[in-house]
Amino acid sequence: MAYITGIDRNQAQLFPELLDEYVDAENPVRVIDAFVSSLDMKKLKFTKTEQNGPGAPSYDPRDMLKLYIYGYSNGIRTSRKLEKATYVNVEVMWLIQKLHPDHKTIANFRRQNKRQLMQVFREFNLLCKDWDLFGGEIVAIDGTKFRADNSKRNNYNKKKIDRQKKYIDEKINEYLNALDCGDQEPEEKPRYTIDEMKKKIEELKERKTFYTDLEQQLERSGADEVSTTDPDSRMMDNKKNGLEVNYNVQIAVDEKNKLILATDVTNNPSDQGHLNDMAQLAKEALGMEETATLEVLADKGYYQADDLKKCDKNNTITYVTHQTYSNGTGNPEYYSEKFKYDRVKDVYICPQGQELRRVNHKKDNPERIKYKNYKACAKCQHKDLCTKSKKGRVISRSCNQDFLDTVDARTAQNMDKYLRRQMIVEHPFGTVKRTMNAGYFLTRGLESVKAETNLLFLAYNMKRVINILGVTEIIRRIEANISLLLNELKNGYIFFFKMNPEKYITVI
Repeated sequence: MAYITGIDRNQAQLFPELLDEYVDAENPVRVIDAFVSSLDMKKLKFTKTEQNGPGAPSYDPRDMLKLYIYGYSNGIRTSRKLEKATYVNVEVMWLIQKLHPDHKTIANFRRQNKRQLMQVFREFNLLCKDWDLFGGEIVAIDGTKFRADNSKRNNYNKKKIDRQKKYIDEKINEYLNALDCGDQEPEEKPRYTIDEMKKKIEELKERKTFYTDLEQQLERSGADEVSTTDPDSRMMDNKKNGLEVNYNVQIAVDEKNKLILATDVTNNPSDQGHLNDMAQLAKEALGMEETATLEVLADKGYYQADDLKKCDKNNTITYVTHQTYSNGTGNPEYYSEKFKYDRVKDVYICPQGQELRRVNHKKDNPERIKYKNYKACAKCQHKDLCTKSKKGRVISRSCNQDFLDTVDARTAQNMDKYLRRQMIVEHPFGTVKRTMNAGYFLTRGLESVKAETNLLFLAYNMKRVINILGVTEIIRRIEANISLLLNELKNGYIFFFKMNPEKYITVI
């Protein structure tokens, strides 16, 4: 049986005469082209929007932005890979009309337009809002770790610096002793010559100076660690991958179409303290007034009294589960939550029915109230299951516990709503990290990383909207918006002409 055969490489072929014929009408690349072409690059303050100056002409920032959005949508993120795509990728050839910017030009565009790239993400979200793609009722918030462009080897804390300095001192002493011994009793076949050992000592002293400078930098900054490649990155627990140098990426996702409303990046490994900030960013993206109510879902990583109280003050209804605190023995029957609070008596009832009474707490921690009953613990047969303390068990209660109890009760009564959190906010991270090959950052510095994050989630939102509306419908809506804008400008000129006929000629 004959195989399906290809075309002879040496035979002349007649390709389509129009570049446009290489990309069909439903290709997503047409959405990128239509969206970027509709942007006012001068208003967004992109670099090189003016071409009146001296020197060789530059690339149109629209073409560079199209290239980046296409790249991030398809897992092609490095400037060198994007440069190669301009030669081998037909969609890219169509998108930027067979231009071939080099990798330095491509990288410089991203570096020089950080804030502008953040604004483009907001511009696309404004379109989504106008097209009624946001529900504006329930928003889920979550964070995940993205690997920074900084290896663990180039991350230092006080303990690591001291260990390296100690090792260097030991090696220097070793070489110095070898020099002394060599002067007294020369070896028949020495490992190093005298000159080589002196050179190694000088190299070790230079390395020690490097670590001393890092130590002084830590002292001046008051930080716990320092990264030498990307100074803003920090060591964080990445769960499955263990400790890595990361950034903590936060997103707020609207329930209706699972579109990302807002994003932020921090080098704080904890999610605590970010709930209200992300909720406010979500409200801003939705165009909601300060007095408007928004329901927010978040996991136990955001469970912090001060932050939850800020949300409550800003009319944000939160559904957040609380952490489970274990005891010293690890026995779940004696976890803190098993101790029931009696509001009338102001005591805690332990699993064995004994009352733990309130004690003075102001000297220790004014934010916590302690409850204990050492006499009852001393007689308890289950003490070894409850605590490892010789005296007995102590329960600590937050001064904000009454408010936290209200949040806990509200969450418990709406668990069906809370359980939708994973379906709303978890899959964007999975899609971005796996499908779009973006579980790590290419840029360095917090501001650059934020710009890259906005570019990444712009690509994600665009892919989502294409799946929801389709290519043809999106282009139709963008063109309708442009026509509406042109009509408004036209009417404005006509009004201006009627009111100022002499100045109108000057303006034109």
